[in-house]
Amino acid sequence: MKRLATHRIGIDQGDNVLFSDYEDGGEMWTGEGPRERRKPVRFSDTFRSVPAVHCALSMWDVDHAHNVRADVSAENVTETGFDLVFRTWGDTRVARARVGWMAIGEVADDDDWDLY
Repeated sequence: MKRLATHRIGIDQGDNVLFSDYEDGGEMWTGEGPRERRKPVRFSDTFRSVPAVHCALSMWDVDHAHNVRADVSAENVTETGFDLVFRTWGDTRVARARVGWMAIGEVADDDDWDLY
């Protein structure tokens, strides 16, 4: 569990389109087997330590004739950002996907005295 000083809690959030493969026949729409799409995300301000990041699908458009499989995660999380990752596999066909995220962690305070 992360314990945060109450006056130093920072929350950043966003909603990012990861891909739209339907128009150009991209691999998420036409491919099979394991597929992955990554998008680097930068926080609007720097956290003092690595924040907790939550990701969730906010929109996806999938082919109803195939099984629907998806894995959404935040990887390589640092104080300045992370990689938003969408994975699928098998015969799943995804036309487009948008992922919402929220980062919660400690931020600098005006009263901090960083001497070293």
